[in-house]
Amino acid sequence: MKLATLKQGGRDGALAVVSRDLSLCQTVPGIARTLQAALDDWDVLVPHLEAVYAAINNGGARHAHAFDPSECHSPLPRAFQWLDGSAYVNHVELVRRARGAELPPEFWTDPLMYQGGSDSFVGPRDPIYALSEDWGIDLEAEVAVITGDVAMGATPADAAKAIRLLMLVDDVSLRNLIPAELAKGFGFVQSKPATAFSPVAVTPDELGEDWLDGKVHRPMSVHINGQLFGRSDAGTDMVFNFPQLLAHAAKTRELEAGSIVGSGTVSNKQGGLHGSSVANGGVGYGCIAEVRMYETIEGGKPQTPFLRFGDSVRIEMLDRDGGSIFGAIDQTVAPYPRA
Repeated sequence: MKLATLKQGGRDGALAVVSRDLSLCQTVPGIARTLQAALDDWDVLVPHLEAVYAAINNGGARHAHAFDPSECHSPLPRAFQWLDGSAYVNHVELVRRARGAELPPEFWTDPLMYQGGSDSFVGPRDPIYALSEDWGIDLEAEVAVITGDVAMGATPADAAKAIRLLMLVDDVSLRNLIPAELAKGFGFVQSKPATAFSPVAVTPDELGEDWLDGKVHRPMSVHINGQLFGRSDAGTDMVFNFPQLLAHAAKTRELEAGSIVGSGTVSNKQGGLHGSSVANGGVGYGCIAEVRMYETIEGGKPQTPFLRFGDSVRIEMLDRDGGSIFGAIDQTVAPYPRA
C-alpha cells in the first residue's frame, strides 16, 4: 500500500491512498483524516485502507483523481519523534575523517544516532531554505521507517513487527556549522535544518523480495543539477538494519506510533578511490561531504562545492520494472525569505 499526505485540511494535511503507479490518489476522511490518525489505530484501519488501495489500482475508486507530488507534504508533516542513525559506517568514517576525527571501533557494533527536529518537515517539492551559502549546504540521501508502538527494551525481532511504512529522506546538513557545534560535546541543532521526505510512504510488502533482512535492497539515485551524482544500493554495506536501529532507540524508552527512524546516508564501500565517482565507473555518493573527502585524500583539498542557491537535488528509487516506488524528492536550494 502507498500513502501520502496532501496539503489540505490544516497543518497535518489530508491522508490519501495512492495507486501503485503513482498516477491516482484518493483522500479517505471516512477512514482517517491524517496519517498519524491511521498509525494510532493501524490494525483496525489498515483493512479499510487496503480496500481503497485495491479499488484505486483496479479502476474501481469513484473519487480518485490525478496524483501530483507537488501537492504533497512529507507523509508526516510533523512527527512526535525523528531519530536518524548512521547505519552505513563507511559514510561515518569518511565524514569524520573530513573533520580530522578518528572512527572509534565501537561504531561497528553500536549504532550512532541523533534526535532531529520533528516539529516541521519539508515537503518533497518544497525549497531547501538557508540564510547563507557559507553554511556548507549538503544533501543526505537516506531511507527511513515509520513505526507503530515499540516497547522499551524491544529486541530487533520485536521491533521488526512495528515497522509500518518506508520512505526516502533528504536529511539536509550544514557542514560548515557541524564541527563547532559537535565540539561543544552535545549534538546537532543549528547544523541540522528541516528534513524532507518522499511524496509517498509505502508498506514493506510493496517492495516484495527487495525488502529482506530489515533492509531495502534497491539502488537510490541522486541527481544534482540534473547530473547523476550517486546510485548506491541501500541494502549494501548497511551495517545495522532497521530492526537493530529501532531496538537501539528503544533501549531506554518507548517509541510511540508515528516515530520516524532514518538509516543515515546510504553509502557503499567501493574499493579503490578512483573508482568511486559515477564518472569513474563507481556508484557515486549520497552526499557531497563524501566526494570532498575523497578529493582531499587524492589531491590534498576538496574540489566539489557544497550546494548553492539555485542548485537542484533529486532523490528517487525505482523498482525492478523502472517505476518510481516512493516518488521523487525534487528540491531547489533557495535563500530563506525574510519577513
